Amino acid sequence: MSWLDRLKSGLGRTTEKLSSGITDLFRGRRLDQAALDELEELLITSDLGVATAARLTSVLAKTKFDQEVSAEEIRASLATEIAGILEPVAKPLEIDTIHKPFVVLMCGVNGSGKTTTMGKMAKLYKEQGHAVMLAAGDTFRAAAIEQLQIWGERAGCPVIAHEQGSDAASLAFDAMARAKEADCDILMIDTAGRLQNKNNLMDELKKIIRVIRKQDDTAPHAVLLVLDSTVGQNAHSQVETFRDMVDVSGLVMTKLDGTAKGGVVVGLAEKFGLPVHAVGVGESAEDLRPFDARTFADSMMGLS
Repeated sequence: MSWLDRLKSGLGRTTEKLSSGITDLFRGRRLDQAALDELEELLITSDLGVATAARLTSVLAKTKFDQEVSAEEIRASLATEIAGILEPVAKPLEIDTIHKPFVVLMCGVNGSGKTTTMGKMAKLYKEQGHAVMLAAGDTFRAAAIEQLQIWGERAGCPVIAHEQGSDAASLAFDAMARAKEADCDILMIDTAGRLQNKNNLMDELKKIIRVIRKQDDTAPHAVLLVLDSTVGQNAHSQVETFRDMVDVSGLVMTKLDGTAKGGVVVGLAEKFGLPVHAVGVGESAEDLRPFDARTFADSMMGLS
């Protein structure tokens, strides 16, 4: 299955909700105020967010108000506007080889798919010819350490791990030293995602960054926040929370195949403007790919 087919299939539930909703709305109907209000409601319930829904419907109001429009026209027009919102943020993560290792700090709440995403990214970078090392910095969960070790084996990347409950910052310090020693191109560091006690997590993340900077004052070179698309609008508060703790440089969206809330990607782009480096639509490493705005917008609106 091609990536485009995977994406279409993964976005199936989002597409079905939006596409069938728009088809039901615009059956030989003029684009009057009532139709615009109903369309705005549909966009909001598809997790595009209030501001984005208002922006999209106002563009339609300017160009097609009081005209008889087809569902196809509306979908095509919305796809173009959505692609316009997404294009500035659709940026693959670029590994700057001036930094050796290029240090990637992975953040996100437990259950967001952070550790798995890190494993998938490592596999892709390894296939591109980079020497990659992984650090199991979520020392709080034994499952996270084991999971990363399994992904490390799959990807052929060494994993630096300490025992469960050990200090995450000392693990990160050790990993930096080992990555330099091994002349690695990329070091990816997993972190805990416990938001129950935000202050503890914030202190831990700041400590990790402090010890990394003792060995390279420019690191980390990327701080990626992994977001589970199924949480919908809650993703906004997660971005705000982690942005307060660390300087989040980009987003990775996971589990788009498990939700009708794929529109949240558009809302996040509109509100925060953070680069969306990759999207995940399944379990395998091949299901995580760089984010392409036009393909995503067209797939969302059910356009081939």
